[in-house]
Amino acid sequence: MIEVININKSFGDTQVLHDINVTFEKGKVNLVIGQSGQGKSVLTKCIVGLHQPDTGMIKYDGRDFTGLDRKEKKAIRQEIGMLFQGSALFDSMTVEENIMFPLTMFTKMTKKEKLDRVNFCLDRVNLSGKNNLLPAECSGGMQKRIAIARAISMKPKYLFCDEPNSGLDPKTAIVIDNLIREITYEYDITTVVITHDMNSVIEIGDNVLFIHNGKNWWEGDRKSIITTENEEILNFVYASDFMKEIRSSMQEKRK
Repeated sequence: MIEVININKSFGDTQVLHDINVTFEKGKVNLVIGQSGQGKSVLTKCIVGLHQPDTGMIKYDGRDFTGLDRKEKKAIRQEIGMLFQGSALFDSMTVEENIMFPLTMFTKMTKKEKLDRVNFCLDRVNLSGKNNLLPAECSGGMQKRIAIARAISMKPKYLFCDEPNSGLDPKTAIVIDNLIREITYEYDITTVVITHDMNSVIEIGDNVLFIHNGKNWWEGDRKSIITTENEEILNFVYASDFMKEIRSSMQEKRK
């Protein structure tokens, strides 16, 4: 569980986050949504320690992350898996080397132990035997799955995913969504997903936080987001004609 308590963050005279309070639950897919420039990325960077909040507290399973020194924060960061928007694979490394990288950096595992872990993670994302491929030889969907394999290689307690479906076709995006959900439930991870993809919200949003003007404007789950009357979130969720048709259809059924 990750607790965000009264977080405020400013850059110069511009306040980006205003008294953010939210709890990201263990074993659930927690989504953070909102329009661009509303503070989602700044919030995430505060949570993982890339930004220091002006005021407030971040707790990882009761541990006050904001109050720890650099060495203590590093220990918690080793419990965090990161899935970056662009996958962030090393182009000159093979799939195996990419997944093994954090194991080499942060563990004392033997070569065999690291290879066993790599193969386990590859099997978990349905990419067994792809060890020697380079990222350039892999499709966008494969690269995302490789990045997920790397993110879970250290057996993280917490998993952060930044726009995991960015640049993917709808079918592949569903595969990635399902994989994130399966891994979250299977390993009882606290997963936080930053996304603009409403399909992801509807498919895997156990808990959803909507940030507007740097404030936690709305919270709920994937069911209640469809029926909410909150004007700002309605404008966000039903911005596309497709989503407007879904809402209209649901309203007709309720009549």
